[in-house]
Amino acid sequence: MTVMLSLYYNNARAQQTPVFSDYYYNQVLINPAHSGYYSDTEVSLSNFGYLSGFEGNPRTFSGIVSTNAFENNVGISGGFISDQIGVTTATTIFASYAYKIFFDHNYNRARWWNYNPNVLSFGLTTGVLFFNEDLSRLNIQGDPNFQNDVNVTVPTFGFGILYNHNKLYIGFSAQNLFSNSIASDQNVNIQTPYYLYGGYRLYLSRFEEIRIQPSALIKFEADAPAQFDLNVSVNYKNKIEIGAGYRSSSSLNAFAGLYFLKNWRFAYSYTAFNRDTPFNNTNGFILTYRSGEGF
Repeated sequence: MTVMLSLYYNNARAQQTPVFSDYYYNQVLINPAHSGYYSDTEVSLSNFGYLSGFEGNPRTFSGIVSTNAFENNVGISGGFISDQIGVTTATTIFASYAYKIFFDHNYNRARWWNYNPNVLSFGLTTGVLFFNEDLSRLNIQGDPNFQNDVNVTVPTFGFGILYNHNKLYIGFSAQNLFSNSIASDQNVNIQTPYYLYGGYRLYLSRFEEIRIQPSALIKFEADAPAQFDLNVSVNYKNKIEIGAGYRSSSSLNAFAGLYFLKNWRFAYSYTAFNRDTPFNNTNGFILTYRSGEGF
């Protein structure tokens, strides 16, 4: 769930919010405190909307590497995310750092298939945003605001905090701090989004082979109503996972994950936008590799 941002150019609004059917697969993108969460290095590639035939549909592509150091007390991650909607493209290259405080190092003694340490993590992120609007492609005549393309390079900063227990997790983060005041083009107004999210893990059956995980995310941003994401997933022994979600005033989604060869996970998502949005229904993919003991 960073790089997520909304930008305003003069009086025209161009929102750039990567849309993931389940942000649980991409938590580093919304919270740097999630860097190095797992004991093994994790690499993921994800995309959304690239198979849609509708021109101008939101499209997102990202690549992330996350690992840890100093006996797992420090997490490091880095990568990129590129968002496109209409004639607007925003690409961010970022690096994140997290410091973790463990409260129980025997966290996994009864959870052989699930890694959920009792940990409090603090994270910082920094990066560079490349923002481009090909306004001339719109062929709007007579309005000087749409005659020249926009190309802006902006440093980005953010912070986050995450608390995780075996069954409960909750996080808070803020992104694009100070970016608006140091933007090279003062006609571009870069908003600062705030994210508050959490979830609860319910384990079923005697051997806890099935996990049901409801989760929620709230996004706050100036000049915009709060956005709510509600998701629920069902996981069987880290072999297969299915779920569904709802994004307020925007979309419904469904997703499925398949774990294979111990170290790999492939997730597919399908998003159905509501009738009030100008976008076609679309889908996305997330491919994740986790080293060592894998999933």
